[in-house]
Amino acid sequence: MARIITFAKRNRKEAKRFLKFMFVGALGAVVDFGTLNLLTHVFDVPVTVAGVISFTLAVTHNFLWNRYWTYPESRNSPLLPQYVQFVVINATALLIRIPILALVPNPIINFLTSTGVASDAAKLVGNNLALALAVGIAMFWNFFVNRFVTYRHIKINAD
Repeated sequence: MARIITFAKRNRKEAKRFLKFMFVGALGAVVDFGTLNLLTHVFDVPVTVAGVISFTLAVTHNFLWNRYWTYPESRNSPLLPQYVQFVVINATALLIRIPILALVPNPIINFLTSTGVASDAAKLVGNNLALALAVGIAMFWNFFVNRFVTYRHIKINAD
């Protein structure tokens, strides 16, 4: 942790990029959670399928915001290859996400329903807690791998 703080103090521009990346990710999480909840609760789509769809929409959202705001220097790079690279890196995070969405919700749902929580509410809480866990873990993977692969040509400037 001390190394991260030292790096951020020495590289304020990079620290600012990380904060922008987190903000974009938070907006992407709204897209992700909103889509997942719409699909699972309104259209009764299974959570793993809904999770892949919501993930795809959120990744596209995040790519566009990161390309034009977090890393505006990247606009000089061809869009399609950069998008494909961003998607592939983020898709690797599905290896984190899918097992969490497959394994985490049911124990939470079962516990909540055993305590008297209505099954719809338990499903909502279980699915969202699982997604929050998956998104939180994947955020760090996505930032660091994208920073040093997708946006590798952008210099880390010490301020």
